[in-house]
Amino acid sequence: MTYRVCVVCMGNICRSPMAEVVLRKVLDDRGLGGQVVVESAGTGGWHVGYPMDERALETLSLRGYDGSSHRARQFTRDWFDRYDLVLAMDRDNLSNLQRIAPDGAEVHLFRSFDPAAPEGAEVPDPYYGGREGFEEVLDLVESAAEGIAKHIADEIR
Repeated sequence: MTYRVCVVCMGNICRSPMAEVVLRKVLDDRGLGGQVVVESAGTGGWHVGYPMDERALETLSLRGYDGSSHRARQFTRDWFDRYDLVLAMDRDNLSNLQRIAPDGAEVHLFRSFDPAAPEGAEVPDPYYGGREGFEEVLDLVESAAEGIAKHIADEIR
């Protein structure tokens, strides 16, 4: 059985695709890549079909990740049935997902799996800022990815 994860932000061109790429690598490194599918999407649809933001792609590349194949998608209500774990990058997206979620569906904040993060910690949107915002996002994503991978490993067992 394949375990499926979806990481969700606003437009699916910055935070969630960065997290998708990093989480996939962490899971591969732990030997779980063949058992877990990691995808991403946005709560908004204005970027559907577009590649990752160039600044996000460059930030990933500088640390050895490849996000070149990403194309933005929009998360819809019927997608909850596809995923075992849905992760929102911030409280706004968490709220948007909870609003469309069917009864019993769970959505978690991405950073809730980072033991060093305070309760309710978010991954900030770097879109309207400079390179340093994308670097911060990548730092936060890398920090939480290990905890998410551990959670998934425990779920699969």
